[in-house]
Amino acid sequence: MRYDLVIFDNDGVLVDSEPISNRILAAYLTELGHPTTYEESIRDYMGSAMHRIHDLVLERSGQRLPGDFDSVFHDRVFEAFRRDLLPVPGVSEVLRNLDAEGVPYCVASSGGHERIRVALGKTGLYERFGEKRVFSAQDVGRGKPAPDLFLHTAEAMGVPAGRCAVVEDSPLGVRAAVAAGMDVYGFTAMTPGERLSGAAALFSTMGELPALLLA
Repeated sequence: MRYDLVIFDNDGVLVDSEPISNRILAAYLTELGHPTTYEESIRDYMGSAMHRIHDLVLERSGQRLPGDFDSVFHDRVFEAFRRDLLPVPGVSEVLRNLDAEGVPYCVASSGGHERIRVALGKTGLYERFGEKRVFSAQDVGRGKPAPDLFLHTAEAMGVPAGRCAVVEDSPLGVRAAVAAGMDVYGFTAMTPGERLSGAAALFSTMGELPALLLA
């Protein structure tokens, strides 16, 4: 079906940030005495809001992360983003296709608003969205896998949840979209397809996406 709104995750879907941020996260957690590999960071934290990192570390170790953990982590990530971040290959063409077909789109990310602005600004994508089409887990009480962010996004954009498509690359994001009653398309560039169960369809390159969204 043709959708009335396409909701994009940000990290790993619009911007190729997951390798950067997960390398930094794994190194920082290890530095703080919570040994974490890059692969473990991808498995456990990809697509998470920050509170999930705190919750999992506390659950596993009985220790709380430092009070300045978020600010130090984001400072390191933003520095790397400003130096190295690129858009996901082919995503600009996807957005142009949606524009040409008159299909509205927005972004709903587990990252904070500052992180989204830095990432989209560095990659030249921010002008395609603008402030009114950017939504963050900061806007709701619970991040993914709860459906709150996607439901809030649909309401703010004035579109029923059942008329929305979500583009996600993390298991948490897929679960959140399904819980919101939305069709979700799983991007398998970094995540094995079997971990994105519940997706309406899977795709491995952005070149495949327009045919799924505009059928």
